Amino acid sequence: MIIIPARLASTRFPQKVITDIGGLPMVVRTAKAVEHLDRVVVAADDEKIIAICKEYGVEAMLTSTTHKSGTDRIHECATILNLDDDEIIINVQADEPFIEPEVVQALMGRLKELQSDSEPFIMGSCYNAINAEAAEDPNLVKVVLDSDNNAIYFSRSLIPYNRSGRANYFGHIGIYGFSKKSLKEFCNLDDAPIEDIEGLEQLRAIHHQKKITMLKVASTGFGIDTKEDLERAIEIFL
Repeated sequence: MIIIPARLASTRFPQKVITDIGGLPMVVRTAKAVEHLDRVVVAADDEKIIAICKEYGVEAMLTSTTHKSGTDRIHECATILNLDDDEIIINVQADEPFIEPEVVQALMGRLKELQSDSEPFIMGSCYNAINAEAAEDPNLVKVVLDSDNNAIYFSRSLIPYNRSGRANYFGHIGIYGFSKKSLKEFCNLDDAPIEDIEGLEQLRAIHHQKKITMLKVASTGFGIDTKEDLERAIEIFL
C-alpha cells in the first residue's frame, strides 16, 4: 500500500503539491510514478486536491486539516481504509515527483524481510551518498548510521563534523515505510523536543529508542522544497 500525504496549506510553499510539473499537477505526477507497484491513495487536507486527483484517475481521500505531520495524515487514511496490522505502508511525499519506482520497491522488500524476522517495530527509510557541498544544504537532511544500518540521528546540519577529513555524508531520501501496527505505535508516541527543533518528525522514533532501518539506494530524484527546485523540475520536462 502506498499513501501520499498531500497538504495544500503549506506554509513555506503554498499550494506546492498542485503546481504544474510538465503538464501534470505535482501530486498526480508523484502518484503516477508508483501506481504500477501497489494501490496508491492520496491523503489530502483539501477538497481541491481531491478534485484534481479524481480528474486524473488517482484515488484520494479527505483527511483532517489539523495533522501535525504527514505521518499522522497517512495513519488516519490507513485507519479509515481499515488496513490489516501487518500491511506494509509506504509513505511517498507528494513533492517527490521524481521518486524512482525501484527505490519504493526496494524499501517494500526490506520491510517485508523485517516482518519475516519478527521485528517488534517496523519502520524504514532510504539514503544515498552525497558530496560535501550537498551536505551543507539545510534543505537536504543528513543521516548518520550504526553498524546495522539503523539511523542514529538525522539533521539539517552537516553531520558528522569532518574533523578527521575522512567523513562520508549520507542524504536522507524522503520516503518512509511502516507496518500498519508500527505506524499506529509511532503516531501514539509523545512528541520529542528534538523533532520540533530540527523540524524532522522521524527523530521521534529515535528519541523513544525505536529502530529506523535505512536502505542505501542509488537515486537521482529530488524533492521540491524551494522555488529553485521547482524551476529545475520544470526544466527537466521542457
